[in-house]
Amino acid sequence: MSRLFWLTEEQIERISPFFPKARGVDRADDRKVLSGIIYVIKNGLQWADAPAEYGPHKTLYNRFRRWSENGVFERIFEELAKPQDGAGNVLMIDATHLKAHRTASSLKKRGDEPRLLGRTKGGLNTKLHALSDNLGRPVRLYLTEGQRSDFKGADVLLKDLPKAETLIGDRGYDSNKIRTMLAKQEVTPCIPPKKNRKETINYCKATYKARHRVENLFAKLKDWRRIATRYDRCAHTFRSAVYLAATIIFWL
Repeated sequence: MSRLFWLTEEQIERISPFFPKARGVDRADDRKVLSGIIYVIKNGLQWADAPAEYGPHKTLYNRFRRWSENGVFERIFEELAKPQDGAGNVLMIDATHLKAHRTASSLKKRGDEPRLLGRTKGGLNTKLHALSDNLGRPVRLYLTEGQRSDFKGADVLLKDLPKAETLIGDRGYDSNKIRTMLAKQEVTPCIPPKKNRKETINYCKATYKARHRVENLFAKLKDWRRIATRYDRCAHTFRSAVYLAATIIFWL
């Protein structure tokens, strides 16, 4: 059995409507090139070390960089992750740090978009904020600098929520602003109160036990070595790697 990863024809059919149209000469085979990109990201390889079966490594890198700049992988994820039947009425929110390798920390050039790198006690890293459905599948993802609070991610992820009855989050999301935001959308927070809260806030402990599913989400993403460790200098390429991994793991 081949050790290489190959997208199936069915998977290509599902995502091909979101591919840019080829201009001029025909581009290299989409299935082969995308399978090679996925193999590199999953195994944490340098692009030059991509197996020859996927074609020239420059073709893989150039395709990944160009489609990242055009937001192709983000659009694929957002389309496949739209709310579906069977996902339940519960959403979950959490965040995790993704350690940055020294190759990701070169100086930013004037005019470049923010690198989304920050320094914490654990060193240089990026923070990934995620909103998942009841089955632990990501429906929204957001990157910030590593030192940013969970509240910044919540401000983005909790706007215009999909239809849901409950949102589960740890006590790091216990704030009056978040609770008000959820109340306006008729979503019940299942968030433990912080220890310094003066008033008593009740939450369903039985429902809260499901929060491990969003933690499992992060564990599965970090099985992909170029996600667990950030090697990309540009934020858009690292973001695209996260979107691509989430799509393959959870939605294809």
